[in-house]
Amino acid sequence: MLAFDKGKDFAFDKNPCEACRNLSRHSCTIHDKLTQEGFPGCVAYDCLGAGNRVIQEVFAGQSWQDEPRLIPVMMEAFSAMREVHKRIDLLRAAEILPLEQQEDQTRRDFLDHLEQHHWSGTELNEFEFGLALEIDIFLLGISKYLSAASYEK
Repeated sequence: MLAFDKGKDFAFDKNPCEACRNLSRHSCTIHDKLTQEGFPGCVAYDCLGAGNRVIQEVFAGQSWQDEPRLIPVMMEAFSAMREVHKRIDLLRAAEILPLEQQEDQTRRDFLDHLEQHHWSGTELNEFEFGLALEIDIFLLGISKYLSAASYEK
């Protein structure tokens, strides 16, 4: 449901909230030959698991294909869930840093919450202005370890 422009990564233009013409129900009809068909952008794209979580957690298995009225709210939830999953990736990556015990505990607490929480649409709407900001501030605080970690390799 994401938009893309015709170019080296996509063989045609697609507007946001418009189904891809290669989609049949929930499957890509050209998945095994995306690159050959002009879609290396699809091969490179990773939703980080956000799509499945939105469908299962936020919409209890409902599909925009069965209920087109859900398209805008599902896309909004998907965008927010991608932000959740971006922070999950950053918190996982921070595991290799030489964090103080309390900092590592905070990292693990944030990670556990993001991974185990069953999100509602309202919580996702509030995420960027609440918990995401707390996590970003925490990540900024531990960024001092990045240069130290790069020298240890």
